Amino acid sequence: MSNVTVTFLPSNVEIQVPHGESVIRAAMAAGVHINASCGGDGVCGKCRVIIESGPVEAEPSERISVEDRAKGYCLACKTFVQGDVAVRVPVESYIDTSALQRTAPRRTVSVQQIGLEEIKQQGLFLPAVEKIYLELTPPDAQDHLPDVTRLVNHLRLQRDEHGMEVELPVIRKIPAVFREQDFKVTVTLARPVRSSGKTKIINVQAGDTTAQNYAVAMDIGTTTVYGQLVDLVSGKVLAEHGEFNGQISYGEDVISRIMFAEKPGGLATMQQVVIATVNKVLAHLLKHHKVSREDISREDVSLITFAGNTTMTQLLLAVEPRYIRRSPYVPTATVYPPIRATDLGVDLDPHVTALVYPQVSSYVGGDIVAGVMGCGMYRTEKLTLFMDIGTNAEVVVGNKDWMACAACSAGPAFEGGGIQFGMRAAKGAIEDFSIDPETLEPMIVTIGNQRPKGICGSGLITMVATLFEAGVIDNQGKFNRELKTARIRENNNVYEYVLAYRETTQIDRDITINEIDIDNLIRAKGAIYSGCKTLLKEVGMSMEDVEQIILAGGFGSYVDLERAMIIGLLPEVDPEKVIYVGNSSLLGARMSALTNSIRQQVVGVTNMMTNFELSETPSYYDNYIAALFLPHTDVHQFPKLQARLEERRALIAKARAGAKNAD
Repeated sequence: MSNVTVTFLPSNVEIQVPHGESVIRAAMAAGVHINASCGGDGVCGKCRVIIESGPVEAEPSERISVEDRAKGYCLACKTFVQGDVAVRVPVESYIDTSALQRTAPRRTVSVQQIGLEEIKQQGLFLPAVEKIYLELTPPDAQDHLPDVTRLVNHLRLQRDEHGMEVELPVIRKIPAVFREQDFKVTVTLARPVRSSGKTKIINVQAGDTTAQNYAVAMDIGTTTVYGQLVDLVSGKVLAEHGEFNGQISYGEDVISRIMFAEKPGGLATMQQVVIATVNKVLAHLLKHHKVSREDISREDVSLITFAGNTTMTQLLLAVEPRYIRRSPYVPTATVYPPIRATDLGVDLDPHVTALVYPQVSSYVGGDIVAGVMGCGMYRTEKLTLFMDIGTNAEVVVGNKDWMACAACSAGPAFEGGGIQFGMRAAKGAIEDFSIDPETLEPMIVTIGNQRPKGICGSGLITMVATLFEAGVIDNQGKFNRELKTARIRENNNVYEYVLAYRETTQIDRDITINEIDIDNLIRAKGAIYSGCKTLLKEVGMSMEDVEQIILAGGFGSYVDLERAMIIGLLPEVDPEKVIYVGNSSLLGARMSALTNSIRQQVVGVTNMMTNFELSETPSYYDNYIAALFLPHTDVHQFPKLQARLEERRALIAKARAGAKNAD
């Protein structure tokens, strides 16, 4: 059957696809991102597009109103091209990466975090790779030593080291490189993980290039890929950049991606897409840095480190992930050997080694191990609750002597998934909210101070907490039907609150929060809170025993602590006990490049992390059901909130009594 042309606007990207192809698959093939939270099942309603011209066959969807259908709106996953078509991707459906480069509030500092100065003071600043400048004696009529032997002998004398290996690619380079500057060379050495291991000579360069020795640290997240360019001479971060993981076009969550990877050619596609994102981040780091105006040479990058959850790691390495989602939930491996970066498709020189953080289980991965290492939890005596909340949610409890961990099935609500107008943190996302207690009119603040186009995760928490404290919703997340305001209305048998009317938005629609959205948030926060409580109970402890809480991840950097406690996402604790560490996965990835001791200790730390499968822990379900209220069925666990609620109710009763007497 003949191909047809699909043109995506406003980017003006064209692609040839088979007749009858879906618009969402055409967009994937063209590299045009369209939000598709459900992976193309047609249930999320996020992949709205406008057919500007050309024939299509669109399946009807309750997610598209009759009014919008008349304007040409349809779901990209349920629309199939029947000829040459022009498709406009509206503002709410395309991806905006600008917010990824936002600087988090300056509260992301941990007293236990391993700092650069600390590792230097303790003599631990021993990067996994190092460069050494050598001036070798050239061969002559009396000295016929082979080039490699000459190099190894010189290093043995200089370093008193006898266990060395020279890799074949280096041997191939040596003859020309040695003679380029009369046997004045720089060699790159990779330190062994174990004391019994051998040092490897992984690269040679002509002249003295010891001042140019770099590593790249990468956090492979479900939603985003962040990277840092690290100077292995000074230990400083020279550049940082993030991009949305290209895999999000195939589903917001790991289960959707595993299911896609199970299809013919799916695993290869998943690996290629995430490597393309890695290379995009890498190219930006090498171009936009603090060294000079020139790009950093890829030959001067000696190491790349990766940290990611178990699914992201296996997809990155093209390792079959299907058994991660099937009982008994077994990953293919927990520890991976050093890998040549080019074997993965990473756009670096062949000598560069990729180090991958080990996993604990199918749902507690290398990102959590990296976080535990980076924030210093494995070194503290304090009983610590570590929480990484994002597309997935993982918790670790313990200290330097022991640790227990678990993954919570929170769902994507904190990233905007499952919320009618939910979106990731980007320009136009509502991130702050307040309400007038008398008129019930809202005041909203968006990222970038632009017209609103949706609600991000931190904004959603703030809304629900504010509506709950104001008595607009009850402890089950249901709207108070007796309140006299046009903002609360019924729409398709679901009650909602209008945050912004269509004439004030970017999307030509009213932006609302409804009871289904609130219920999804309550389920997500309930999963996390009950996960923490269950994990503590399984090790014989309670929330009162916790001495500090470490919040990790981008979400943890922006969430309002008080509002998170109001809805019961976090236990009600002294704010001084809460430590914010930002992207702890990236922090751990960087530290493994800067200090070989992290590499030497990481497997031991992983082995001491006891994993609990919450779905198989009897008490978890009871704790979860109890947490499906605001903030909890047992409000005594939140005494400060209880006092505020009682005070508010008394004021409301007094006001109502005054109004009645006036009548």
